[in-house]
Amino acid sequence: MGKRLKYQEMMNFLRQSLEKAPDSRQGKNAQYEIADAGLGAFSVFYTQAPSFLAHQRDMQERKGQSNAQSLFEMETIPSDGQIRNLLDPAEPSYLRAPFWQVYEQLQAGKYLEDYRSVGGTLLCSFDGTQYFSSKKIHCANCTVRTRKGEESYSHTVLAAVLVAPGKEHVLALEPEFITPQDGHDKQDCEQQAIKRWVKRNAERFEPWQMTAMTDDLHSHQPLCELLTENKMHFIMTCKEDSHQALYQEVELLTRVEGAVQTMTTSRWTGRYREEWTYRWVEQVPVKAGTKALRVNWCEITIVRGDTGKQIYHNAWITSHKLTAETVPEVVAAGRAHWKVENENFNVLKNRGYNFEHNYGHGKQHLSSVLLTLLLLAFLFHTVLHLSCLVYQAIRQTLVTRRTFFNDLRALTRYLYFPSWDELLTFMYQQLELPPL
Repeated sequence: MGKRLKYQEMMNFLRQSLEKAPDSRQGKNAQYEIADAGLGAFSVFYTQAPSFLAHQRDMQERKGQSNAQSLFEMETIPSDGQIRNLLDPAEPSYLRAPFWQVYEQLQAGKYLEDYRSVGGTLLCSFDGTQYFSSKKIHCANCTVRTRKGEESYSHTVLAAVLVAPGKEHVLALEPEFITPQDGHDKQDCEQQAIKRWVKRNAERFEPWQMTAMTDDLHSHQPLCELLTENKMHFIMTCKEDSHQALYQEVELLTRVEGAVQTMTTSRWTGRYREEWTYRWVEQVPVKAGTKALRVNWCEITIVRGDTGKQIYHNAWITSHKLTAETVPEVVAAGRAHWKVENENFNVLKNRGYNFEHNYGHGKQHLSSVLLTLLLLAFLFHTVLHLSCLVYQAIRQTLVTRRTFFNDLRALTRYLYFPSWDELLTFMYQQLELPPL
């Protein structure tokens, strides 16, 4: 691997972006900087400590210095209410830059090479989810749903992450927020959001060589064409009920000898043998009609060798060339799409980040800004896990995420550390780990 990505560099990226957010306040109203408000919110997500700022204010009063300043570059420590008021008018677009700055460093350090998959491309998975829901609190950016005569309000986001088969960690990319203006239902909203995301970021992605991955909701001609126009590949889940013309063509081609290729391999799980049957065909229509885009199609069926019971089945459309050598790669990549749910949403919702918690609703952009800062904290943690040997060793020794963050919260509450590196060094030494 190349140069280690330093925590301080990433924090500088974040502060610089926050300092660019417009601020119309004057006089006494400008006691606290927007940058300090953003860094304060980030510090709570990064330490997974709701009381972090309160403890740092106490430390500042007792010792004249605090970890809020040394670890998170805050000049002052605003209250929770002040943070919410300061961040509400700021648009989350001002926080896009740190994602890409971190990725450029990952690319320069060759850390992304381990994430390359089919055709040497990086796999970018997209999926939408709710991150706040209420039957009372709402704003103009909420999606309103009526069920059994009762209205509920929620915020929705399209998440984008880099995934790879066999890789435990996903790498968060900038989110795209879904608003009621996007459409009248989930499908309309998500389809508009992913198009915006692709159009905005396609130029960045071009030199990286990307493959976009989606579920069946987006597996249709307009997005395939948009990705192709922007020199991006795609692998998309393809269900029979939503792609009738394609499956009719596949069925017809099965009657032509050699038109639909088939390959079966056997794998031992340690307990029983599995039979993996691949089928694939190239240049089939993604929809009915003479103007239909031609795509490549493949499927995988996995059965237990001893019982014949089907364990797994799925199918995809793709722009990648399909051969006996590439089909297993495409299938493995397609199955890795679900890491956006398992290793992304599941971690964010259930492993300390409290993704679904209402940290602050606001009247304009507060919810979106806070969620973006939470995703940046998640990205920074992942980068440290990939690039910092000391961080890796500590996390491995403490075993669970909960133990690590419990220790982090306790240490930063009672002790002052001049830098993140010195905090990690202290933990490493106290755990009596061998020299690196």
